Amino acid sequence: MKRAVNALQNFGKSLYGPVLILPIVGLFIAFGNVLGNGNLAEYLPFLGHPLIQHLGQLIAKSAVSVLVNLALVFAVGIPIGLATHDKGYAALIGLVTFVVFINAMNVTLQLQGALAPAAQMKAAGQTMVLGVQVLEMGVFAGILTGALSGYLYNKYSGVQFNGAMAIYSGHCFVAIVMLPVSMLLGVVMSELWPFAQHGISALALAIKGSGPFGVAIYGFLERILVPTGLHHLVYTPFLYTELGGTQEVCGTVYQGARNIYFAEMACPEVKQLSSTVVWDARGISKMFGLPAAALAMYMTAKPERKAPAKAILIPAALTSLLVGVTEPIEFSFLFVAPLLFVVHAVLTGIGMMLFSLLGVHAIGANGVIDFILYNLPLGTEKSNWPMYILVGLIMFALYFAVFRFLILRFNMKTPGREDDDRETRLYSKQEYQAKGNNDGLGESIVTGLGGRENIEVVDNCYTRLRVTVKDVNLIDEPRLKATGAKGIIKQGNNVQVVYGLHVKKMREAVETFL
Repeated sequence: MKRAVNALQNFGKSLYGPVLILPIVGLFIAFGNVLGNGNLAEYLPFLGHPLIQHLGQLIAKSAVSVLVNLALVFAVGIPIGLATHDKGYAALIGLVTFVVFINAMNVTLQLQGALAPAAQMKAAGQTMVLGVQVLEMGVFAGILTGALSGYLYNKYSGVQFNGAMAIYSGHCFVAIVMLPVSMLLGVVMSELWPFAQHGISALALAIKGSGPFGVAIYGFLERILVPTGLHHLVYTPFLYTELGGTQEVCGTVYQGARNIYFAEMACPEVKQLSSTVVWDARGISKMFGLPAAALAMYMTAKPERKAPAKAILIPAALTSLLVGVTEPIEFSFLFVAPLLFVVHAVLTGIGMMLFSLLGVHAIGANGVIDFILYNLPLGTEKSNWPMYILVGLIMFALYFAVFRFLILRFNMKTPGREDDDRETRLYSKQEYQAKGNNDGLGESIVTGLGGRENIEVVDNCYTRLRVTVKDVNLIDEPRLKATGAKGIIKQGNNVQVVYGLHVKKMREAVETFL
């Protein structure tokens, strides 16, 4: 069980790199849509200039090309996340594996006489990937080859030969292993994928058939798994595979909620965003719910502690509101009042259910900044964003009332309600020094993680330092908190140290010291 948890956490971490790039792609699509949007030109005449219109189309359509080749992004990105060393070589192995895999599948289909004519490819479940006709696996092809590349790279990259054979050591030996493996995988998946496709389609139909209740369960699971770091495994398939829907947009078929709405943003023929956008409506709790929870915690704080509570809660609430990063505020109550986190997950599911019931089709995955850039240029017909705000205001009131009631009813020790002998914690002197000065920071973190010999892999996501250690019992939590950590999560041999948005600086300090 412990090994399974470790493997799932490592795999979830490896998805983070490719997933992180895609919102940036979305912002470029949104920016291109602002410049090339004919509707906005009615209000801002300078946008109607042909040069600006063409520039907008150039930006939006160029960015959309990433979505068409999303499987390749995952095939290269996942080995980077899984590799314990020489990540650049791992990425190269992932690229080679993917190219060989799709060509092996193409040759297999050709030998079977199963390649469909161009006009019949969609009906036959086939598509073009990097100019090669293959079965329509979508992003699953990249996830499969990327995961296999990363696993085999870690397993065989340490193999060393002597003498004349030394040139075939290390990553070269991994390539020797991967080429026949990827060929075999292409042949096998040519036979197996149609059955897997049938199962995925059945699961997608079952989820869709559950209606708003299925959406609520999805929202609950996505939030409740945040402390474990496994929430990536919940939302990624819905955002980037056919579990989140399949839609033809401007002549190209896209799979996954995020891929679909990004493409629809850039397509002038689309009059209204499709309903699949509900799978990326996670921003309702980020923009409205958690700020309301912060307000409830502030209002219930002891009078003499309201000032330090405000100093903690306002930055955390703004981080959630503006950019959709929730860990700072979630961890402000997760460890002192776990019940509130469960309630938060339930309310997130309710918010997404309301989104579905009220027929909202606005984009709201993260914070206010993304919300404005994505939705306002589309207009209220293509994106009925005022309805999203209505659902958000309902959630704000619900979060505030429920959190306030539970905090007072059960006397929860949220920020500002600590016992008299406990401080409303901001930064210690050591934390302040660590924040302002990198000298000794890496050494302090490494020591808190049990020393050099105890550390196997160091990585990070948006807000957490993710470390694989040999012995989790050597972790010194007080020392880590003295470096500015807001929380430490242990799952098997995986340790997640929550630092916030400046976590990259912490990872770099650790890597420099190591």
